[in-house]
Amino acid sequence: MLRVLFGEWPREWSGKSLETVRSIEAFARRCSELARGRPEEAKKYRTFAIWAEGLLRSMDELEQSCYAAKKYAQQISHRRLDEFTAEEKMNYERHVYFDKNAYIRYFSLLDKLGTLLNQLLALRTERIKARYSYFTMLRNMRQNGLHWELVKPLNEIKERHQGAMSRLRSRRNIEIHQMNEELRDDLAQSLANNGAGRTLENLGANMEDLDQGWAMVQGSLHVAFRYACAYLRRMD
Repeated sequence: MLRVLFGEWPREWSGKSLETVRSIEAFARRCSELARGRPEEAKKYRTFAIWAEGLLRSMDELEQSCYAAKKYAQQISHRRLDEFTAEEKMNYERHVYFDKNAYIRYFSLLDKLGTLLNQLLALRTERIKARYSYFTMLRNMRQNGLHWELVKPLNEIKERHQGAMSRLRSRRNIEIHQMNEELRDDLAQSLANNGAGRTLENLGANMEDLDQGWAMVQGSLHVAFRYACAYLRRMD
């Protein structure tokens, strides 16, 4: 959808992303079949199907936000805010919008995945914390030895991208709880330089973090739904 902003054709999933999409769709179809075949559990399986469809939509929206954030970042050539042309200023504001949309969506999507897995696999993570996160769910599985063939690859993916995800979490927390995240560097520079002209944050490093965040989220979805499909097949 957003690629039209750059005169491009809509994205088509490929590679591991396409495999992930197909696994999510297969899981949703299987849940719908179980809902029809097991009337006493229909509500549960219809819920799982709808949650899976929601995750697929969230995956699509996240990928588009990452793509747009990076495209607009590429259209910015100056490092000082007071050197921006009118067009660069507009592109920067668009970049900030989609960048912010992406780093907030990472954790929203993961928490939705955690909710689905917690209910599907009866992990009872809510005993640890009523409003638990994906990472709490993962810790519950790891510490209690639950579904090791799932938690092992999920934990490996988390560890592989831990640095980038920590930075993205920090940006998300500042945005939600303190101030507009893009103003953090502006504030630090203003205090240090008595309000002198400010330089742009490191967009390249931020976009590398977005790439790692996407790899973490997409990889986690890929592993989780392949396992979830196999889990449902064992119920035949």
